[in-house]
Amino acid sequence: MFGKRILAFLAVVIVTFGVMAATTPWLLQEVKLGLDLKGGYEVLYQAKPFEGGSAVTPESLKETAKGLQKRIDDSGLVEPEITPEGKDRIRVKLPGVESEDDEVLKMLSQPINLTFRAPDGTIKLTGTDFVENGAGLAFDDLNRPIVTIKLKSAEKFGKVTTDLVGQAMSIYLDETLISSPMVNQPINSDSAIIEMGNSSVDEARDLRDKINMGSLPLRLEALYTQSVGAKLGLQSLEDTVTAGVIGSLIVLVFMIVIFRVPGFVAAITIICYAWLLILVQNLMGATLTLPGIAAFVLGVGMAVDANIITAERIKEEIRSGKSMLSSLRSGSKNSFRTIMDANITGIIAAAVLYFIGDGAIKGFALTLIFSNIVSIITNIYFARFLLDLLVRSNRFLKPGYYGVKESEIREL
Repeated sequence: MFGKRILAFLAVVIVTFGVMAATTPWLLQEVKLGLDLKGGYEVLYQAKPFEGGSAVTPESLKETAKGLQKRIDDSGLVEPEITPEGKDRIRVKLPGVESEDDEVLKMLSQPINLTFRAPDGTIKLTGTDFVENGAGLAFDDLNRPIVTIKLKSAEKFGKVTTDLVGQAMSIYLDETLISSPMVNQPINSDSAIIEMGNSSVDEARDLRDKINMGSLPLRLEALYTQSVGAKLGLQSLEDTVTAGVIGSLIVLVFMIVIFRVPGFVAAITIICYAWLLILVQNLMGATLTLPGIAAFVLGVGMAVDANIITAERIKEEIRSGKSMLSSLRSGSKNSFRTIMDANITGIIAAAVLYFIGDGAIKGFALTLIFSNIVSIITNIYFARFLLDLLVRSNRFLKPGYYGVKESEIREL
């Protein structure tokens, strides 16, 4: 008869693998592939001010990139990767775009268009009438959010508001209506507020950001356009995944042969690690690229290292003559700090790469951060839990089950 702990171990493993088997097809379908895997177009733009506009700043470049991101997201056509680079450049990666005549590429070449319109659709103000990044968030006397705006010409604004007293002045970003505030009185000033009523702070902040996007005096010129073939990308994906799977299987067999029971547990937790990492990537909306896959495989290697360190520590404790349960506790405790130090160091290094890098470097770093966090969960805590169940079942107490020969055990 199996003991309760053996049954608990089997139940945990069966349920875990059942969940993974049932959800893996869905997970793989939901993975967002990057340009190097899915194919598409990469465009490098140079941001330049319109005539009479101010120079390009890091803030204006970042806001322009956000505006491009929103414009493409609203189209629902692709899942772009848009990254500001240097002092005046924006790199746009468009997976799935098949030709230079694609409407997405044409849309990107047009400036973000902010307009304030009368009820009959007449355009009264445009983005160039507003001070760059002049919209702000404030609160009225009742602590309700309001949006403050600043214009270049008080005289022009006074004339527009005088003509529209008692009417709504609709605000459009491109052709999307984002607000319709009422004009209650003439405003002969270069500053005004937009009352948000019962809207939330997030809604007010969103309106502020959209007005600031449309007021940026920047235009984009394409420096170069590069096409990436989908066939080449998919072939790279297949080759990389195949190599990763074969390498991982060899490592798992090695772990089981050398470390026996701890190796078997390590194989379970590493498989769980791979599944959980894909799940986290999908939940975070991360895009999978070739550097990301490299980080994934590197993470598997680090997960294997964590299990090897723990297994070797346990073997050393067994050789010293301690009981199996005592060896498990001491080995796990002594290896914990080493493994945590390695993972925390990896997270810090990856975070630095993420903040100073761009494009593919960010993808690599983000996957590496996720992999370290997931590895801590699966290859430290989950592995320890499973080993504890097996040892406490009193059915796996022979030193040989842990790769230790009887002749190697020293007397206490």
